[in-house]
Amino acid sequence: MTAPGSVTVRVPAKVNVQLAVGAARPDGFHDLANVFLAVSLHDEVTATPTDELTITCEGPDADKVPLDRGNLAARAAELLAARHGISPDVHLHIAKDIPVAGGMAGGSADGAGALLACDALWGLRSSREELLEICAELGSDVPFSLVGGAALGTGRGERLTELRVGGGFHWVFAVADGGLSTPVVFGEFDRLTEGVEVPEPAASPALLDALRAGDTTALAAALANDLQAAALSLRPSLAETLTAGTAAGALAALVSGSGPTTAFLVKDAESAETVAAALIASGTCRTARVATSPAPGATVL
Repeated sequence: MTAPGSVTVRVPAKVNVQLAVGAARPDGFHDLANVFLAVSLHDEVTATPTDELTITCEGPDADKVPLDRGNLAARAAELLAARHGISPDVHLHIAKDIPVAGGMAGGSADGAGALLACDALWGLRSSREELLEICAELGSDVPFSLVGGAALGTGRGERLTELRVGGGFHWVFAVADGGLSTPVVFGEFDRLTEGVEVPEPAASPALLDALRAGDTTALAAALANDLQAAALSLRPSLAETLTAGTAAGALAALVSGSGPTTAFLVKDAESAETVAAALIASGTCRTARVATSPAPGATVL
């Protein structure tokens, strides 16, 4: 239960239904065409007034979440406070349900959640534009965690164009043992594409049409992730997970973002339960989670 004087924000995980990656830029980043879809797995971030900035965390793999200034939730509080010339005296409690280091933007979600919670707690009433600016400073996926729904991210993923979605989609997410570092996966992408002409990243018209129409079959045919080969190169066992999910009836399967979580698009809620049970029984993942999309962005409860 939220303590008196506290603010709790619920914030969603994401799946990249398309992740088109360009060649490495001089600054080390990559230009992206990143089609985000928010899904109904959530973290909750509660901000409570206190004498100094502190963080606690509970939930699956909470022991793997940094509780220092390296946590995006802490950095969000610091950046917001610095903009307004105040001290970031807040206790942030994160209730985790998004897989940790799983390619579903759990850390980014916590950054966006903390930002919105602190803004409300401190009565700052920042504009959406100001909050999105701070989000972009925090990381490439953080702006989408604030916005939710569906959006195309360009630049390094932080410049968002919201997209219309004409219906709901059902997903199963297979959670792998251990994480994969996003910078390491991008490094492997660079290694695998060395000497190869990497095209400019662009959103797939067929995929955008499928989202607009709410057409699950068309979306299944258009799912794409340019980082998948790099993730599979670093973690070959993920191929078995992908095979197990499609064998159980998923319409399409892909690595979620930089992995190692794998995402399976299914036709309905019943299929989701069947595929999740089959994935768990296959022994190729630690657990499997059912979710729907699109989901709203960061929301004060």
